[in-house]
Amino acid sequence: MAASKQQQIQRQQQSLLPQQIMMIKLLEVPAMELGDRIREEIEANPALEEGSVLSENSDEMRDNQNIEEEGMEKTELEESYDDDIPDYKLTARNYSPDDALAESPISAETSFHEFLSNQIDLSDLSAQDKRIAEYIVGNINDEGYLQRSAIDMADDILFQLGEDYPVEQIEQVISYIKTLEPAGVGAMSLQECLILQLQRKKQTPSVELAIKVLSDYFDEFSKRQYEKIARLSEMSEDNLKSAVAEIKKLTPKPGNSWGGNGIMERTSGYIVPDFLLENHEGELHLSLNERNTPSLRITGEYEEMLKKYADSKNNKEERKAAEFIRQKIDAANLFMEALRQRQVTLMVVMNAIVQRQKEYFLTGDEASLKPMIMKDVAEDTGLDVSTISRVSNSKYVQTEFGSFPLKFFFNEKANAENGDEVSTRKIKQILQRLIQEEDGKNPYSDDELSNILKQDGYVVARRTVAKYREQMNIQPARLRKELD
Repeated sequence: MAASKQQQIQRQQQSLLPQQIMMIKLLEVPAMELGDRIREEIEANPALEEGSVLSENSDEMRDNQNIEEEGMEKTELEESYDDDIPDYKLTARNYSPDDALAESPISAETSFHEFLSNQIDLSDLSAQDKRIAEYIVGNINDEGYLQRSAIDMADDILFQLGEDYPVEQIEQVISYIKTLEPAGVGAMSLQECLILQLQRKKQTPSVELAIKVLSDYFDEFSKRQYEKIARLSEMSEDNLKSAVAEIKKLTPKPGNSWGGNGIMERTSGYIVPDFLLENHEGELHLSLNERNTPSLRITGEYEEMLKKYADSKNNKEERKAAEFIRQKIDAANLFMEALRQRQVTLMVVMNAIVQRQKEYFLTGDEASLKPMIMKDVAEDTGLDVSTISRVSNSKYVQTEFGSFPLKFFFNEKANAENGDEVSTRKIKQILQRLIQEEDGKNPYSDDELSNILKQDGYVVARRTVAKYREQMNIQPARLRKELD
């Protein structure tokens, strides 16, 4: 038994070839960074050089392919790639080095806490205050709320870091944190969070009244006791309505812009898409975006030197030189082969995603997105889930409907009463429509929304409804209620 287990471990260790290990590392590199990674390799290996952009039929291209593939058998992955996906035009797009990068304004993914830390790094705070600020950020939860008081954090910092800071200094840094984006971050209560957001707005009469309502009558507001607020504040019905309207525009959980996993789903930014997907009269054409990615070849000088020294038997220095050159050429071939395998793997995975979500790529209708998890794509391609994760991480596809992170196309499934599976995104769309069409004076509670979904054939628990609603930044019923 032990011998069998040892043999299995040895087989697993032997199954990963050097180019596969390198390919795994390259697989995580997005298109935006790939050019820099290739140039780093060129600088480190004198046997590798940047080639011209070549046509696929040129003799030079064939020569370089022979150099890359010499002594290397075609992998099972490449064979499945050739055999199983004839429906798409699968190409790599290269352009001249003078071409500009293909950049798209899209939804970039950034950790919520990284987003806060980046703002701190760019601030004028002293080095000491920046250390305090980073510690404070570590005590802010994914919803954007600060979970520890200044006194508690002063004790924590002294105990954990051995640094003694006055409570007043920590309070000053907390005040700075509350000026960061998103508005409301760093608050310790819902009341404070909403007021912080209002203080960022232009101070119109309705905004000032909204601040007064939250500051002086928050308990009454949370219980929707509008008549009592009007009586105590001597506020007219119209003024109170305008104040409540301002409050309804606020976000009770500012960190929810980043979704439940702490990743910002929609933030303005420019990226280079890794894939280009075009719709040609109902036929989808998928390609890799390799604009500004250098083509590679073995340095001609090194090839000539290897030929010169290869047959040397008597001269020790020449033999050493030949061995050095051979190692560099082998390393260059290894890198080029890893790049080629990276290209194949990316295309295989993206093709599987396109096949599963083909209806969306043809229509752009989010409701048509099917339930799909990484395990599904792994089964489709015969690859490990870890490989699917590496491909999906920080990779983007440009479509006629915009550019999207690959993670956008992965959806958990929800069950319908008839046994069909639907995506959680479709459930969210239904919830959003129900809330948009509800009676503003009598909004649906989460229980009621759950029951309506059940009547429509979708089994979704109340807690799940609340989770989806919060992820969509939709307030609970008590905060959606309109005044009579």
